[in-house]
Amino acid sequence: MHLAAYFLQIRTVHVVCVAASISLFVARGAWVLLSGRGLWRWLRVAPHIVDTLLLASGLTLAFLIQQYPFFNSDWLTAKVVGLIAYIALGVVLFRGPRSTIVRATAGLMALLVFAYIVSVAVSKQPAGFLTAYL
Repeated sequence: MHLAAYFLQIRTVHVVCVAASISLFVARGAWVLLSGRGLWRWLRVAPHIVDTLLLASGLTLAFLIQQYPFFNSDWLTAKVVGLIAYIALGVVLFRGPRSTIVRATAGLMALLVFAYIVSVAVSKQPAGFLTAYL
């Protein structure tokens, strides 16, 4: 059976991983900002597993629909650029300066970027929810 026959299942895995990824991000962010203590081991490891599955399913979906970032798909390019910004903001939140204000601001900005990425995915438009403001 061809991989394309599993498109809906792969997309479901992708969407479930999106929900799990943001949930774990919020949990980790809240823990870091509110407790100031180190994360539990599973809360450090689980996001990497989920994000690996998220990336693998996303790459598989891009292959199946034959749209590739930086090549023939503006909306996928926007998602990848958003993902890079999201990761950078996550680094500031989890490994950045000790300042709670800086970390909290980075966390909130990361959530905003995440919402943008989801809006791009749903609308298939590079501007995502920003379309209303352009």
